[in-house]
Amino acid sequence: MVDNGGHRVAFYVARGNGSTIVLDSGGGEYSSQWKDIAPELHAATGATVITYDRAGLGKSDVVPGPWKVESAVSDLKAGLQQLGVTHDVTLVAHSQAGEIAGYLTKDDPKLLSGAVLIDANLPQFFTDEEIPRLVAASQPDVDAAKKDPEKPANRQLISTAEGFAAAHQAFHKVAWPDSVPATVLVSDKTPFAGSPEDAQRWRDAAATFVKDAPNRTLVTAKGTSHEVPTERPDLVLKVIEDAFAAHH
Repeated sequence: MVDNGGHRVAFYVARGNGSTIVLDSGGGEYSSQWKDIAPELHAATGATVITYDRAGLGKSDVVPGPWKVESAVSDLKAGLQQLGVTHDVTLVAHSQAGEIAGYLTKDDPKLLSGAVLIDANLPQFFTDEEIPRLVAASQPDVDAAKKDPEKPANRQLISTAEGFAAAHQAFHKVAWPDSVPATVLVSDKTPFAGSPEDAQRWRDAAATFVKDAPNRTLVTAKGTSHEVPTERPDLVLKVIEDAFAAHH
């Protein structure tokens, strides 16, 4: 348990050699999302593998109020510092964790040796045209979540919805450092299976991100929904292992 800013965050560590792989879960998910992937990754690479529960999820303390990416980045940094992890991190981020990855990498590019972004939120997607569409589309789910606000996934959805537009206007301006290689694994159906227009924008954002630097790779997970780690753990393992091997 790591103390940061008056609350505790749960980290889970499988110790290995000097290299580290950090697995960061999607929105509403926590360390259990990686329960099948983490041990195999540890065995295959020999690296230290770290998972953790973001505030309000798993065994980590609840932090009231809107979800703030800056606070999430601070929690992750605090955990890595307490665990003595200062460099050579391969960061794996699913969905909402892409925002944490973007800010962390911008703030401390020397911490990372590479990243794998699994159907992750990328700055290119959150345009002034797209953000209102996302707010409108999510409103029924947010309203439903407010009927059971103590359920962790609902609480996280509600807190993410607060200040969503302003937070993502800011995220849209975040630039990924050219010095940090990245593999983008995008799902076939995307998080927007019911909206072909938004799904195409999601795929276009991933393609644009990859084209912006020569050390970025795009992989499509054929036939998958947004839940790629659950549906295709074999592919996720291979992509992470390949990305890790490229820099070790």
